[in-house]
Amino acid sequence: MNQTEQKDLVTLFADKADEKQNKPFAWEKINGTWTPHSWTESANLTARIAKALKSNGIKAKDRVLLVSENRVEWPMADLAIMASGGITVPAYTTNTANDHLHVMNDSGAAIIIVSNTNLLNRVLPAAERADSVKLILLIEGSIPEITSKKKVLLLNDILSSELDNGTEVLRKFASELTSESIACLIYTSGTGGTPKGVICSHGGILSNCRDATRTLSKIGLTDEKFLSFLPLSHSYEHTAGLFWPISLGAQIFYAESIDKLIANIEEVKPTLMTAVPRLYETIRDRILRNIEKTGGMQKRLFLKCLQLGQKQFESGYLSPFQKLQDLFLEKLVRKKIAEKFGGNLKAFISGGAPLNYEVGMFFTGLGIRLLQGYGQTESGPVISVNPPTGFRIDTVGIPFSEAEVKIAEDGEILVKGALVMQGYWNNASATKDTIVDNWLHTGDIGTIDLDGHLRITDRKKDIIINSGGDNISPQRVEGYLVAEPEIHQAMVHGDARPHLVALLILDAEFLKAWAEKSLKYNENAESLFEDVNLKKEITKVVDRVNSKLSSIERIRSFIISNEEFTIENEMLTPTLKVRRHVIRNYYMDKLESLYG
Repeated sequence: MNQTEQKDLVTLFADKADEKQNKPFAWEKINGTWTPHSWTESANLTARIAKALKSNGIKAKDRVLLVSENRVEWPMADLAIMASGGITVPAYTTNTANDHLHVMNDSGAAIIIVSNTNLLNRVLPAAERADSVKLILLIEGSIPEITSKKKVLLLNDILSSELDNGTEVLRKFASELTSESIACLIYTSGTGGTPKGVICSHGGILSNCRDATRTLSKIGLTDEKFLSFLPLSHSYEHTAGLFWPISLGAQIFYAESIDKLIANIEEVKPTLMTAVPRLYETIRDRILRNIEKTGGMQKRLFLKCLQLGQKQFESGYLSPFQKLQDLFLEKLVRKKIAEKFGGNLKAFISGGAPLNYEVGMFFTGLGIRLLQGYGQTESGPVISVNPPTGFRIDTVGIPFSEAEVKIAEDGEILVKGALVMQGYWNNASATKDTIVDNWLHTGDIGTIDLDGHLRITDRKKDIIINSGGDNISPQRVEGYLVAEPEIHQAMVHGDARPHLVALLILDAEFLKAWAEKSLKYNENAESLFEDVNLKKEITKVVDRVNSKLSSIERIRSFIISNEEFTIENEMLTPTLKVRRHVIRNYYMDKLESLYG
């Protein structure tokens, strides 16, 4: 069956499993050795999990929370939930208990699948308080000896006996699914700070897969190997790192950890890799540090190679002598760099957050194709991506053919098509505000040039997207900060950066009392804010706040100022909302200096 004919993701997987049979599908590292799981083996396990869910009372459209690190069982559990008639609700392993509780209550999750005992210990306290949860299934480990009103079972204990017709079972189970059926609810932060469940349909994800294949077909999409390390609970990895590879019949290797990622790339030799800008920033920094340490002729050759590659890309011209130099450096430098990435890499694909132009040019100069794309959870999630030829680093590429994209009068990017979400779960008002006359209002400002390339110029919605692609509500973090008696006002910063930093305005009464106690009351504010002991005191306050936040929301460093945000200095609107762009422009150098 052709990829374009499938109506749902389960049938897509079953058809590919029949086609690929005993060829490798998912790989994991066991005792230091990469170990494959075939398509047939994976389909059989998926069918067994689906049967277990059905025999344990799952009903049509029941929501199932999936809390797991990336591993071979993740896609099988995901597909089994869909096959059994349920709706997958992926959750980040870094979620706090309160985060889990909100998702459980908002989605009305009936079942939770957890990968290991450590995660179970973090999920269970929230599950105890969620009335909708009836059953918790543990993939591996042992059930802790605890008193719980929830039913906790080992998944292996309820699996049906081995079967050899998994694809047949899956297709039968999926017979009632359509392209309009809900595949998953993916929770993403909203402007108010409360995560909203994005309703993603089977057809929306399939549309993204078809368009990704069309756009990148010139790269030669055969015998692909993907290395997966972004959380599968992230919409970008869920589509671009799981279902698109499935649609291609590709192999997926699950990276051991972020620390071992570079080594895994050398071992796995991926042909394609989807990641967020933070990975490319990290790789670039590591290469430059190594080159700096090496020094000498090797450093000079590397920098010359980079310079010529970038000049060739930007101007399209090299002098005859430069062409000879470049040819020499191609073998001496670029070939060795390519080998560090396994030697088979066709392209890196960047999405989930804005890619820094210098980072893009760095890889391009070294002969490594880095294609930037754009989208959001509400759109499948991919709206556009640069094609493999004629790509432009300073744009987010050309809109997908199945996505209708236009620019509103105020410059906002609007999107229509099968890729657009069906709405926010349990939140009709937010849905109404976001989808108007079938057009998704992205909240991003942009332009489309004469060649059809989309460029993002600003963001309307008040969300920070860090370089890891995580959506963070600044109001939520700031709310915790200003709740502390020592802090009067706060603004957090971190768009396209690896972590958050903060600008803090201290409470006047606290500052006065501290200065008197410390015998510093005669000092001016500027010198006071540089006082080591004051900084230690405020660090304790920030640490208290960080203990209440998830890892991506935590403040790593801060600056202190004595200039309040007011309407008069235009840092507040007349309705007392923070004007972030004004504050950022004023403090940008100081905030950026915190990243060292």
